[in-house]
Amino acid sequence: MTTHRFIPTIFHNVIGSLPPAWHIADGDTVVTETLDAIGYDKDGIRRTSGPNPMNGPIFVEGAEPGDALKVEIISMIPTRDTGFTRSIVAANVIDPETVRDLPPRDMAIWAIDREALTVRLSEPVAGLENFILPLAPMIGCFGVAPGLGQAISTATSGEYGGNMDYRRFGPGTTVRFPVSAPGALFFLGDCHAIQGDGEIVGTGVETTFEVTVRLTVEKKAGLIWPRGETAEDIFTIGNARPLDQALQHATSEMLNWLASDYGLDKTAASHLLGQVVHYDVGNVFDPAYTIACRVAKKWLVRRS
Repeated sequence: MTTHRFIPTIFHNVIGSLPPAWHIADGDTVVTETLDAIGYDKDGIRRTSGPNPMNGPIFVEGAEPGDALKVEIISMIPTRDTGFTRSIVAANVIDPETVRDLPPRDMAIWAIDREALTVRLSEPVAGLENFILPLAPMIGCFGVAPGLGQAISTATSGEYGGNMDYRRFGPGTTVRFPVSAPGALFFLGDCHAIQGDGEIVGTGVETTFEVTVRLTVEKKAGLIWPRGETAEDIFTIGNARPLDQALQHATSEMLNWLASDYGLDKTAASHLLGQVVHYDVGNVFDPAYTIACRVAKKWLVRRS
């Protein structure tokens, strides 16, 4: 297994079947530095435009349609002392009659303490003078090329991944994407220092990171939607609008996973999910919404 340092010279605002920027073997590790969501690098130099410029695509030898690409998020190290958010909640997450009472949506700058691993507003607002948060790195947008030669904007998401903004996509998490193109063609970018559920102001704390991932091919995996796991949980992802359709995709994928890996038929899986499932909200700002269907591993016994 080899570790590669991938330094991109071109960034993409789509995820799709583009010429590979890098080739790696199955199981290799990649270290790369991302831009922020509007195209600035760690030195504050604008390298490209938004939305969500991606590093890649990375071609993984041996990956074929029908396989899964396993992405282990090994580490995320912040490379800048500032990030930014929008200052006001998005209009689509509140009642229409409340929208007219909102102040203008400005950009707010946040200070990132890379030694203390904390995040705070650079200019505190009234009532939040002591508002200091722990650094909680996550990848907002990543995935593999969709099928049929498509190239889809990094503003949205689908079966292939994309702009999901799910806060559990951080170090220690493993994610599997369904492969639809030879080599999988993996893309990565849009990293956040911290973000609440839903990305309801339209951003997390957008900044730059050095990200380390390990990419492994799993043959004939049978995935339709992304799957993930942490030390404590397994989860499936649905991306769609309206929100109930995203939930349906995530729940259907979980039923399939519980059958294939844990030997539970639809009745057993329904009893399990009916009492212990958690639904987490990913992105509810962009064109497709994201729902995660999550189950604690303590309730599961993996079939050998």
